[in-house]
Amino acid sequence: MKTVQLRSRNEVPAIGLGTWKSDPGKVGDAVLEAIKCGYRHIDCAAIYGNEGEIGEALQKAMKDKLVKRDELWITSKLWNDSHQKGDVLPALKKTLKDLQLDYLDLYLIHWPVAFKKDVGFPESPDQFLPLSQVPISETWSMMEEAVEQGLSKTIGVSNFSVKKLKSLLDEANIPPEMNQVELHPFLQQNELLDFCTSNHIAVTGYSPLGSTDRQQEMKKDDEPSLLEHPAITELADKHDCTAGQILLSWHVNRGNIVIPKSTSKKHIKENLESQNINLSNEDMLKISEMNEGYRFVDGKFFEMEGNSYKNVFDE
Repeated sequence: MKTVQLRSRNEVPAIGLGTWKSDPGKVGDAVLEAIKCGYRHIDCAAIYGNEGEIGEALQKAMKDKLVKRDELWITSKLWNDSHQKGDVLPALKKTLKDLQLDYLDLYLIHWPVAFKKDVGFPESPDQFLPLSQVPISETWSMMEEAVEQGLSKTIGVSNFSVKKLKSLLDEANIPPEMNQVELHPFLQQNELLDFCTSNHIAVTGYSPLGSTDRQQEMKKDDEPSLLEHPAITELADKHDCTAGQILLSWHVNRGNIVIPKSTSKKHIKENLESQNINLSNEDMLKISEMNEGYRFVDGKFFEMEGNSYKNVFDE
């Protein structure tokens, strides 16, 4: 199992099972199947609405002696409605209760965006909270408290730009150890990766295959296809593997972590096996030419007239 070492010397399995969009009734079976296949990294989030089922699966896996708790890497994320100081630890404790765990291996601020309490997703601008009112530094101080209390071994962020990371690093007592972002050959994020590397922040890539099963309202007309791009299909033929495996092996060959989602036994197995594909410098160069700065998850869903989240990625 290939791993990425964090600043704290903890090691994260390079390929994890993503659980965003995994349907109720299927996600638990997917987690069990993944553990049986050799996965030791499961990526979760409160907003996905499936941590309870994942918790049942984790308990079954440990009860059946498929895996020990200290062999697993479990990540979860703080949703946007719990950024205020008094809400961070209760949200984390709710996640721990749902997952039936005593601690997380990694807890992330899901987005640099704040909502009013109990708002799953805003329907009007007045349901947002400006960061001037709930600064990231306030939220982060409680993330640090989670580490002090042993509720999470490590902490980090998700969807943070270089600008936001710089601001956080200036104020943090415990620096973030992870930044989870959209990452794939159409969005290679080289500047962000260079900054994270130089500041000992590991990077996890989400939507590595293009997130074709995300909600229809998040999609655009004529989206490009990662899986059907000629450079990817040619490399799949060369290495006698699938296009998806090439896309995942690209992350591992770059030294990143990647969290493909699947509930299919076949794809779960194939995704993990992609860590064994060694791409040559020539292969990596060919993929590097695909970079066009295209986001499948572009953050436009936060843009409402009258709120301050016009450009969440600072682009």
